[in-house]
Amino acid sequence: MWFRETSPMANRRWRPEPSVTTAVISYKLTPLPILVRSVPLLLSLLSIARPLSAQLPFYTDDPAVTERGKFHFEFFNEYDVLQLQYPNLRQNTANYKLNYGLPLNLELDVDTPYLAISRAVGTPGSTGGGDTNLGLKWEFHKESRNSRVPAFGASMYIEFPTGDSRQQLGSGLIDYWLNFVAQKSLSDKTRININLGYLFAGNTSTGVVGIEGARGHVNTGGLSILHDFTPRLTLGAEAYGGYPDNGNLGRSQFQILAGGQYQIRSGLSFDFGLLGGKYVASPRFGAQIGFSVDFPDVLRKPKGD
Repeated sequence: MWFRETSPMANRRWRPEPSVTTAVISYKLTPLPILVRSVPLLLSLLSIARPLSAQLPFYTDDPAVTERGKFHFEFFNEYDVLQLQYPNLRQNTANYKLNYGLPLNLELDVDTPYLAISRAVGTPGSTGGGDTNLGLKWEFHKESRNSRVPAFGASMYIEFPTGDSRQQLGSGLIDYWLNFVAQKSLSDKTRININLGYLFAGNTSTGVVGIEGARGHVNTGGLSILHDFTPRLTLGAEAYGGYPDNGNLGRSQFQILAGGQYQIRSGLSFDFGLLGGKYVASPRFGAQIGFSVDFPDVLRKPKGD
């Protein structure tokens, strides 16, 4: 359950027009089964979508929740080159996430990954579904122009061991994760997001990426800065990671990601990012692309048409 996939840090939405849906186009290195699953969805969404803002490709969450009664769908594909995990060499993660806006500034989240792990010659790889995550997010304070107080939110996530742990597709554990989120605007076009989380039980792994050595009691965090260069293009960078209470720094995770989002039209964005990490729980380097979609907003005609 690492940040981007089934955890609070995985919500990946910049402060959007209140609700957004995100999906990601399969990377060219994506294994064929994932590509086959992704292309039909992508083509259907491109035929009906319009511009928006979203959190992809960043792992660091923001306090915003999906607007009441609306759906937010995300799909991203990330290809990672691993370090110090022989015979595991590479992992491809295609993640599907659906959010639904509830009353009282609450949001219900569910997501599940489809993983492909490549190993050294002579060692069979693994392909299949990973662990399923269920979460509830609450935006309990909105930022005001006339106040220095940031926007605040919190989320609680439970990850269920639906992936095959024998093939390293799942952790085999039930994970419980609490995350606190803050966002502060530095200007009309620039904002920062801060996440602080704590894993009470389980671990933070998604396939073979993430902290596997710990069994709960992991501190997590992320910091991102985003800037709107044009009404359609937003670029940014972030640092995020996790540190187990047992002090085993070698099993920790620390990653840097740089990327952005281009609004194609209201209701659809294209997202892209490059990342690199340190310690065994992080990829050596990776790449990710995706797109975001809002329902039912994406089905409406733009004003003036």
